[in-house]
Amino acid sequence: MKNLVTAFDTESGRIRAVDDVSFYVKEGQTLGIVGESGCGKSVTALSIMRLLPKPTGIIEAGQILFHDTDLTRLPADRMHEIRGNRISMIFQEPMTALNPVHKIGNQLGEVFQLHAPGMSGKEIREESLERLRKVGIPDPEERIGGYPHQISGGMRQRVMIAIALAARPDILIADEPTTALDVTIQAQILELMKALQHETGMSIIFITHDLGVIAETCDDVLVMYAGKVAETAPVVELFKNPKHPYTQGLLASIPRLETPRKTELSIIKGMVPSLYELPQGCQFQNRCPYAMGICEADPPPLKPVGVDHFASCYLY
Repeated sequence: MKNLVTAFDTESGRIRAVDDVSFYVKEGQTLGIVGESGCGKSVTALSIMRLLPKPTGIIEAGQILFHDTDLTRLPADRMHEIRGNRISMIFQEPMTALNPVHKIGNQLGEVFQLHAPGMSGKEIREESLERLRKVGIPDPEERIGGYPHQISGGMRQRVMIAIALAARPDILIADEPTTALDVTIQAQILELMKALQHETGMSIIFITHDLGVIAETCDDVLVMYAGKVAETAPVVELFKNPKHPYTQGLLASIPRLETPRKTELSIIKGMVPSLYELPQGCQFQNRCPYAMGICEADPPPLKPVGVDHFASCYLY
């Protein structure tokens, strides 16, 4: 992704939800995108998939390059061939992402009907059962004829993963795939995704607000704030040596086992600015303990602060 700008037309004017975001995903590895709600994580994913709401959502500028093909310029029919086939996405809420009135087998089989139209009904059923087995669904022969409401949240998420991986994509975008799942199911889903990645060699873009999940699953991390990149680094480097004050604040706010009991939790003071009223310079300036005069003038550029480590801050 190169200098992507995604905007929405609203009654109060045009707002930029993603502003000049750049990153790359290494083959067979996982990039984590982390940040508070409203920072532009999901809009970034929807921009890659070209699933922005029409007509309000538009890609204003930038490139999204996939094997040297710019997805922002592809006609709808070509994008249809890539979406769900070469690049797949697991959406946030499995209960709303799955159609409640269609059987699980029909929803999984639809992927094969769209991307492998020559397959027979029997072949589609066999492939669907194989995908359900692969993601750890018990009694797949019974589940394939059931409806989403008849299985648990964790099982629905496994079905979503089976649908996303049905066409063996090169890239999987996982938008908060463990939200609303309890901790043990969350661990199982993360373990499943790592195992499938190891087996297929796919790349993963993992979107979350949970830094614990990032530490567990990702190779590289992109920290976003108010639509911009605050910091990007390999995962071990980011946790050992966070540079941006926002990243430092996020890590400091995580409760730790060695912290004395009844110690007040660290917080990032203030609120994320509204996209309608973004400050002129650095967008973190109203919450930053190190804010200087220069921070009010222009947004800080993303600068190298280490090996493969970049931060958008005037401190460096």
